Amino acid sequence: MENPEFQAYRLHAGAAGEPPQGRYDTLTADQLSAGDTLIKVAYAGLNYKDALAQAGRGGIIREYPRIGGIDLSGTVVYSADPALAPGQEVVVHGFGIGVDCDGGYAEYARVRHDWVLPLPAGIGLRDAAVLGAAGYTAALSLHWMEHCGLTPAQGEVLVTGATGGVAGVAIDILSQRGYRVCAMSGKPDAADYLRSLGAQEVIAPPDLSAGIKPLMSARWAGVIDSVGGPLLAHALASLKPDGVAAAFGNAGGADLPTSVIPFILRGVKLLGINANSPMPLRRQVWNKLAAEYRPAHLDLIARVIEPRELPQALAAMLERGSTGRSIVRYS
Repeated sequence: MENPEFQAYRLHAGAAGEPPQGRYDTLTADQLSAGDTLIKVAYAGLNYKDALAQAGRGGIIREYPRIGGIDLSGTVVYSADPALAPGQEVVVHGFGIGVDCDGGYAEYARVRHDWVLPLPAGIGLRDAAVLGAAGYTAALSLHWMEHCGLTPAQGEVLVTGATGGVAGVAIDILSQRGYRVCAMSGKPDAADYLRSLGAQEVIAPPDLSAGIKPLMSARWAGVIDSVGGPLLAHALASLKPDGVAAAFGNAGGADLPTSVIPFILRGVKLLGINANSPMPLRRQVWNKLAAEYRPAHLDLIARVIEPRELPQALAAMLERGSTGRSIVRYS
């Protein structure tokens, strides 16, 4: 069984009260977390969770050393599962990779075979990484929103935190599906970028200093929200009757200062999106990403970096200094 030597960006425990320290270590495959499938990594995504982990915030990683990177695409080297043939192109995200076990920021990754998803026809390794956990979350949000009856005929869909990776893919998919999309962003210079992805309108976040009314003027048929907190409460109060919101982030805070009024007077629906889905649902949503949910502007969303750029790029995410979806290239 192969045991190659390779480079990995690994987080080590910092001194008491200090954040973890990232180092480039030379490892062999048998030094990786346990698993029965070895993957040669082609690309790994940069996610907000990875940035928090590098900064030692949020208690993301509890055991060190740890190779970060919560999603990756690559080719199978070997696997205990005969359905995963050597050379097969695959994607892995969730299941604790990059957090509870070693993740994608290395030339090789070792995982359990039942965490590995063969790529559907039409999606290559680069596009799979640009999508990654972020694209899957965007597609999963729309999957459940449409399951609840959302259609383009019902009206506008608001996408908050619009310059983020999930939001960018969401705008692209919604536009391809025929929805009218309004992108909300606090970055005025990103308006042209957001329109290029398919947003018909770009607006700034509202001033919420005066508080949030239980009900506001009904505008949105749907909301895809990566911010949470008061902004999500404001969006819920602005949904049309039978509107639906999908929530998966808390960059704006974990508290939700709302009431039952939008739910009982307008019948709105709030969907919690957990991207760590069981494999049958993953296959269904990835197949949609290869077909009816296929984005048209991944080249605009993507920024490809080299491994040496990884620490700085992760730090920039926490300073709101990134737009779209960054991926690190290993092969």
